[in-house]
Amino acid sequence: MSLKRNVNLFSALRYKGYGPMLAYLLHRIAGIGLFIFLTTYILALAGVGFIYTLYANWLFQVLVLFCVLFHAINGLRITILDLWPNLIHYQRQVIRVEWFVFVAVYGFAVFVITRTALGG
Repeated sequence: MSLKRNVNLFSALRYKGYGPMLAYLLHRIAGIGLFIFLTTYILALAGVGFIYTLYANWLFQVLVLFCVLFHAINGLRITILDLWPNLIHYQRQVIRVEWFVFVAVYGFAVFVITRTALGG
């Protein structure tokens, strides 16, 4: 018997799963962002000219950094919870630690990127 799921983006946003559901959605969105970045990277290697101006844009760099950093940190959390299943009872606390680490590292990196972009 197969498992029937009827979950779309609207119902996922209405769901009151808070931290775990938000992490789930952002992990998927960051994965799509990484796929788009990989596609643009391949186009840049193929010699498509406008991609270089896209890479130089500081906003694109901030978005790619968000995707890479969040996907990596959240993937690490998922791996840790898979390796030590007893920690699943502390999932919400682990997600809070994940957000703390993400905001600290991402905030510092965005500060450096914007300072460099604004000529500082």
